[in-house]
This record gives sequence, C-alpha cells and structure tokens, in this order.
Amino acid sequence: MPIELKHTIAPGTLARSPQPSLRSADGQLTLRAPESTDAPAVFEAFQDPALSYWHARTMDSLDEARAWVATTHEGWREEGTAQWLVTRTADGAPLGRMALKDMNLWEGLAEVAYWMLPAARGQGVAPRALDTLTDWAFATGFHRLDLLHSTRNEPSCRVAAKAGYPLEGTRRSSALHTDGWHDMHVHVRIQESYEKHS
Repeated sequence: MPIELKHTIAPGTLARSPQPSLRSADGQLTLRAPESTDAPAVFEAFQDPALSYWHARTMDSLDEARAWVATTHEGWREEGTAQWLVTRTADGAPLGRMALKDMNLWEGLAEVAYWMLPAARGQGVAPRALDTLTDWAFATGFHRLDLLHSTRNEPSCRVAAKAGYPLEGTRRSSALHTDGWHDMHVHVRIQESYEKHS
C-alpha cells in the first residue's frame, strides 16, 4: 500500500555534503567531525570512571578509538548518526562529544547524546554545545529531538534543563547499566516550540 507521507528531511540531504563544523553563539566552541588524530582524546574519555558508568560500551585501546572515529564517518554517510567532537575554538583542544543517534529522516526524529572530558565539566560547555547542535538540527529540518538519561544522572539532567530541553516524562526500567536497570528521564525539544521561542 502506498504511503502518502513525505520525508520530513529528504534522503541524501546530509550525505551529499561533508559533515559541517558548527560554532557556538559565543564563538568559543567549535563542533567538528572527529578525526583520526582525536583517537587519544576519545580513548582518554572512556578511561574516566564517571563516563564509563553511564555508557554501555568500553574502549580498551587506541585502535578501538580509531575504529570509533571511522564509524562516525560511516554514520554520517549512511544518515543514521551524526557525531561531533566539541573543541575549544581558540586552540582546538578536545572537550567532549555531541551526537544525534537513531536519526529517522522520514519523521525528522533523532536522539541527542553527549559526553564531556573531566576537565571540561562544570564550565557550561555541554549546554552551549547542545544549544549549537540543536540550532543546527532544527535548521536542517528535524522535528523532534529526544534526550534520555538515567534518573540518577543529575549532571546530565542539569545540562538538559540549561539547554531548554523540558522533562517530558520517565521511562521506567528502560536502560540496562552494569549495576542493573535504570529509569530514564526523557527530555524533548520540538521544532514548533523552538520556533516560538527563538
């Protein structure tokens, strides 16, 4: 049976061009595609106990970090994920990562994900980087961005609130961590509400 709905974002919209670099409103942060030279910073990030606690994956070598970088380029070409390394504009120092996961161009949906290196935490880097990513996503045509985190992850909840992602609800026992099942907060930004407040 034919489907009458059209794609919210036309297939090929992302893949036909290189992944763009994004600049925060204050100019202090640059979000860019990860490069092979970023592997040491990515590897370092996953050695942090606080980060590894909230992530299912591990990273045990620089080779794994290089492989992760390669998958980020594949994700962009396949229009399934988009990953940016967050860097300090002044000197290019890596600060963290921002991403859109599970991108559904048909409906214009994606899930936001992020992590910050320990030295970048508590400085407002994550909310500013998330603002930058959100602006790009809505300008590109995404309709809804979900942001999920464990209800026990209070820092991530604060990032969501600072970036204007209101809490929509709680998904009970919906994410398996190393210490068992966690309830997950669901924060959401929607294109219409973004347009009203921008």
